[in-house]
Amino acid sequence: MDYFVYLMASQKNGTLYVGVTNNLVRRAYEHKNGLVEGFTDRYGVHQLVWFESTPSVEAAIHKEKQIKNWKREWKIALIEKNNPQWLDLYESIL
Repeated sequence: MDYFVYLMASQKNGTLYVGVTNNLVRRAYEHKNGLVEGFTDRYGVHQLVWFESTPSVEAAIHKEKQIKNWKREWKIALIEKNNPQWLDLYESIL
């Protein structure tokens, strides 16, 4: 089973959210449709802008914690390295 670390955004250079899941399609769908109460729903964070997979839940959680402690500029650089237009990647994972 793969685990995913992912970044959601409200818009380009907008509010960011970092998460971990074992089902990226389901989790992104939940965020996009406001089915997750809390931060992403409150701040309109509905676009999947970056993700990475790993076979280890421990590695995924470790990476999530690392990214959460990064400066905002580093998170933006991570997104823009592979997604410079900040496209919503949800359709690409279906």
